[in-house]
Amino acid sequence: MPEKTLTDSTHAGAEAIEAAPAASPKRWWILAIISVAQLMVVLDATIVNIALPSAQADLGFSDGNRQWIVTAYALAFASLLLLGGRTADLFGRKPAFLVGVVGFAVASALGGAATGFGMLVAARALQGAFGALLAPAALSLLNTTFTDARQRARAFSVYGAIAGAGGAVGLLLGGVLTDAFDWRWTLYVNVAIAFVAFAGGWILLSNHRDAAGAKLDVPGTILVATGLFALVHGFSNAETHDWGSPLTWGFLIAGGLLLAAFAWWQTRAEHPLLPLRILLDSDRAASFIAVLITGAGMFGVFLFLTYYLQLNLGFSPTKTGVGFLPMVGALMVAAQLGTTVPLPRIGPKVVIPLGFAVATGGMAWLTGIGVGVGSHYMSAVLPQLVVIGVGLGLVMPTAMQPATGGVAAEDAGVASATVNATQQVGGSIGTALLNTLAASAATDYLAGRDATSKLVRAQATIESYTTAFWWSAGFFAGGAPITFLLHRRGVPRQDVAAAPVVHM
Repeated sequence: MPEKTLTDSTHAGAEAIEAAPAASPKRWWILAIISVAQLMVVLDATIVNIALPSAQADLGFSDGNRQWIVTAYALAFASLLLLGGRTADLFGRKPAFLVGVVGFAVASALGGAATGFGMLVAARALQGAFGALLAPAALSLLNTTFTDARQRARAFSVYGAIAGAGGAVGLLLGGVLTDAFDWRWTLYVNVAIAFVAFAGGWILLSNHRDAAGAKLDVPGTILVATGLFALVHGFSNAETHDWGSPLTWGFLIAGGLLLAAFAWWQTRAEHPLLPLRILLDSDRAASFIAVLITGAGMFGVFLFLTYYLQLNLGFSPTKTGVGFLPMVGALMVAAQLGTTVPLPRIGPKVVIPLGFAVATGGMAWLTGIGVGVGSHYMSAVLPQLVVIGVGLGLVMPTAMQPATGGVAAEDAGVASATVNATQQVGGSIGTALLNTLAASAATDYLAGRDATSKLVRAQATIESYTTAFWWSAGFFAGGAPITFLLHRRGVPRQDVAAAPVVHM
């Protein structure tokens, strides 16, 4: 196909702007519905975690099987995300959104009614599968609903804040429901949330299929689904086995080979599942990397700080969730300010690295809990969480906007799915790496010391937490120069074939 001349491109860009649809008068209500649905998907990655001890006591499964309650969700979600995103492009975002919401609610109800370990794991896997359809449909709806540049920035600030803070909200809600009612309500609550999302989506959303003429890339779907499954499964096995186990490196190698084969196939497929043009833009690639690193580093906060607050400071599940609220508040304020003030003026090249630098400082400061077992929340945790929240608030929504903006309309769903996939894979990598490193740090600390001493054991756990925090700080520190080098100067350019955006 011959290249367009500069004049042709200019005319195409002008036509795209002239053809921009009028802003929907329902757009802020649509944002509210999309946010509710996205919150349901994101918080379910953590809401069950706090309830796991109660669920284990009720259903009687072993410590070794406990991880599958979390892993089943992550495996299904990560491996099916690109398929879910392409499905939304091919068959319409409204039906994909509504089917995803209903399926997620049914799977949650099944999980809440589980009578045994197998039923609960199957329900969590179904949640992940329907979440993989719902999440990219929601993000692509956001991407195509807001056509005004400034309002688009505000919308992404809300969405990005939810994506960044949803895990902490899940911890809070999980703690409250477990303490006040029963562990099953951490799953039943999704039915109520889904009802609101479905009713709003049915009334407010309109359907449009931007890739209706394309066909589903079946070989690509199989390659990427099995590749992501193997990759996430391999990192999950590193937690329960070790890095030298064939169940760890075997799956990791298989995942890498399958994903390499997927990338090769995408250059030859007539209707590629993930057009490589989405990945080859330097701004978009930098944003995907930022989301990946943030997903990996955030688990250093959520996972190990949860352990610290409950096991070392004696917090209840509800109090633990409340303890994360200052971070959520700081993240949401920074997300709103970052995407509406500096981003439209100077672009992501400065904002995202700055956010990573702030998050690095906050995470390094959090290692101060290692000063002594008697550290207090107000001095050793609260100010550090606020700083981390500000940093992540500058990174997450700022990265999501260029990651999904500027793509052709028929690629909006799969671009959105790629954002979700990178966050999920980043979280899986971070969980496995940080768990392994933390366990090794605790073992090394106990070597040559009296392991029967309560004080020594407590200090060993502190050592494991601070090790995880230092590594999380390292992830964030690495993200700053990478994103600075990859992002172009200024505000990201819009492709002429992109979904039109009107600048005020």
